[in-house]
Amino acid sequence: MADIFPQLQEQVLQAREDGRKLNIIGGGTKAFMGRPVDPNTDILNLAEHTGVVEYHPVELVLTVRAGTPLREIEATLAEQGQALHFEPPRLGENATIGGTLACNLSGPARPWAGSIRDQVLGIRLLNGKGEHLRFGGQVMKNVAGYDVSRLQAGAMGTLGVITEISLKVMPQPAATLTLVQDMAPGEVIQYMNSRAAEPKPITGACWVDGKVYLRLSGARSAVEATAEKWSGKILEQGEQFWQQIRDLQHGFFTSTNVPLWRFSISATAPQPKLEGEWLIDWAGAQRWYRGEGKMVEMEALAAAAGGQVSLFRGGDRSGEVMHRQPEALKTIQQRIKNAFDPDHLFNPGRLYSWL
Repeated sequence: MADIFPQLQEQVLQAREDGRKLNIIGGGTKAFMGRPVDPNTDILNLAEHTGVVEYHPVELVLTVRAGTPLREIEATLAEQGQALHFEPPRLGENATIGGTLACNLSGPARPWAGSIRDQVLGIRLLNGKGEHLRFGGQVMKNVAGYDVSRLQAGAMGTLGVITEISLKVMPQPAATLTLVQDMAPGEVIQYMNSRAAEPKPITGACWVDGKVYLRLSGARSAVEATAEKWSGKILEQGEQFWQQIRDLQHGFFTSTNVPLWRFSISATAPQPKLEGEWLIDWAGAQRWYRGEGKMVEMEALAAAAGGQVSLFRGGDRSGEVMHRQPEALKTIQQRIKNAFDPDHLFNPGRLYSWL
């Protein structure tokens, strides 16, 4: 573990003086996300800015430096029987907590446990003026005005360099099992939503390759009682399946030759009319599509389903890859960007071409 903040601050100040731009990276596992970065941009590397700053198991609070790998955080929490309930995806062995927050990534338990954005209590941020700012804290209900800590979720580093993150952690469930059964795509949306609406310990609902998977986690008595009541067979090595879904390592995701689209839409919305392969997660609220398509057409389908779409991986990334924003929201985002990064040093154009 190491604190390299002085070097990071010095590089930011020097870049501002020289009129250079900075590409913020950590483990490098999410470089494919967003729009391409100008190869002439200097690299600001947080991979060595690692380590646990504070950990209070009784208070369920963890503070770590942004470059800390997820595997190290999870190992530390496991020693105390605790975990990050938003199940951060590991898109590689070097995946970091800072990159996970910057890209707003959460795993299969998202509808029930909340997202990484929901678990963030506070951050420290190095802005475009080289100032080290603190937002939030280590307790809930500590924010007035803009919740800048959570504003970093999905900003892709465009607002500054996240140096520290304080997170809420939770106990590991006492028991977990997965039920699986065959189901047609036309039936699965209604089925998953009806199951999710029941007061049962469900923490995962996914459909792929003609099968629906439901995960139950919590008190052993509740998990076993629900498994007896619901249909489906218990899946051997169920946690391996959910890890593959979490880390995008399932066979559905392994083809890199076909564009991968992520629809974040109403859980009860009918399936968008697109021919191709689908994986439905979050009980219908997150739907992955593999296939060719135009951004404007995908946006129309997502809007009709009550949500948004992004070109997650592959395809033509020279244009916009995130769902376009209304002009009013675009103006607000630009004003926030100018407040935190007036010289537009950080990740220019990574999130949107105009940011």
